[in-house]
Amino acid sequence: MKPSPGRSAALLGLSLGCFFDGILLHQVLQWHHLLSDVRLAALQDMRMQMLADGLFHLLMYVVAGVALVGLWRARHALQEGPGAARRLGGAALAGFGGWHILDAVLSHWLTGIHRVRGDAADPLFWDLLWFAVFGLLPLAIGLWLRRGAPPGAGPGRLAAHGARAMVGALVVVTLGAATMAATWPAGDQPSLVVFGPGIHGAEAFNAVAQVDARVLWADRSGDVWLVQLPAGDTAWRLVRSGAWLVGGSWAGWGCANWTR
Repeated sequence: MKPSPGRSAALLGLSLGCFFDGILLHQVLQWHHLLSDVRLAALQDMRMQMLADGLFHLLMYVVAGVALVGLWRARHALQEGPGAARRLGGAALAGFGGWHILDAVLSHWLTGIHRVRGDAADPLFWDLLWFAVFGLLPLAIGLWLRRGAPPGAGPGRLAAHGARAMVGALVVVTLGAATMAATWPAGDQPSLVVFGPGIHGAEAFNAVAQVDARVLWADRSGDVWLVQLPAGDTAWRLVRSGAWLVGGSWAGWGCANWTR
């Protein structure tokens, strides 16, 4: 199949929609996790919920990588015809909206693995609001932009430069979102620490104490801790002591609230 900048931009937009969903709803607001409403005993453990979220993000890194490779392979087609930048931006917006429509239909309504805000008095209201604002609206704008170049737009070098600038902007935004999704905590900030099976209570506390971290909160099981890390390689030392996850402050407080 001939490389298509439009298809690759749409795929990149889809991955951006996934990162937006994961960062804002899973990590910052903590309104849900990927499998929040799956009633299996194993998934009542927050570590399993976080593992599912992590695998979800890993898949999105793969999708974003495929899209970026596709844009690179289709780079010579960027100079074909007027309005290339407009169509690329439209494809990315359509992909972004398409993800939220797909997520709403499959995850919220057909399979029921989570809702946008499952603890709300009216979860359907939040589902429909998200569906409209982040699904239908970007999709409609994207399709409108894809209809063609505005009158007077000319082909040639100027159009090619505009398209490449749009690609550059999409790459920067995608890399920024991917970095936020995997932010490694800096020193002297609240960080969430999740220990693996077999490390509980006193053993977990000793691991935290050995890195001179200040405990801000811990769950009853002793598996999940919110701590303030000193500067240095303390995060790696916690991983070596059996921590599965050491996350930044923007995720930490939300996770603590979610488990109360």
